[in-house]
Amino acid sequence: METSENPFEAYDEKMAAAELRHYRKKGPNPWTRALVDALKAEGVQGTTLLDIGGGIGAIQHELLAAGTVSAMSVDASSAYLSASREESDRRGLSGRITYQHGDFVELAPSLPPADIVTLERVLNVYPDWEQLASLSAGRARRLYGIVVPRNRPFVRMVISAINLMLWLKRKRLRAAVVPIDAIDRVLGTVGFQRQSSARVGPAWEAAIYRRI
Repeated sequence: METSENPFEAYDEKMAAAELRHYRKKGPNPWTRALVDALKAEGVQGTTLLDIGGGIGAIQHELLAAGTVSAMSVDASSAYLSASREESDRRGLSGRITYQHGDFVELAPSLPPADIVTLERVLNVYPDWEQLASLSAGRARRLYGIVVPRNRPFVRMVISAINLMLWLKRKRLRAAVVPIDAIDRVLGTVGFQRQSSARVGPAWEAAIYRRI
């Protein structure tokens, strides 16, 4: 039974350890790689990064290797934040990454802006995705990158099944499909325009937005 007031603690030590092993063995997941490659195409040399819900830190590690000078990782899962620290220490990057544990929406007023803000598979699990999108884009000076589920019947069916499993396990976390055109609309109100998007397999879409 879910005992934590924080639904994102459903991302526990077992899940974090499995993802970290996979990353060390095979590198970033295809959707992560698509997002990182799109950001690199826009230019990341000398930039700063704010990675929200960054999990084990794959985006942070890949962009730091590509020329980003520093990163901040904000995650509501203590297990994933710990895994990210472990990997950054292993790579000798601990001095270039700072960590914040908690809900970004609550922490946002105290966090500095960054050149790049990323949310990989985060908007679709946050209860108020519009608030999260608006506040997080407000911290981005130049680029904003996301990975979200594609708006397809098959994907919606899979997410419904996942939500049923979460409900049966008494977890408070829920997932959803957030249409990319709805995200475009919200980000447009805070000064961002979509520059590119790429479909990754049957389920995911990576998109890059630039401040206009």
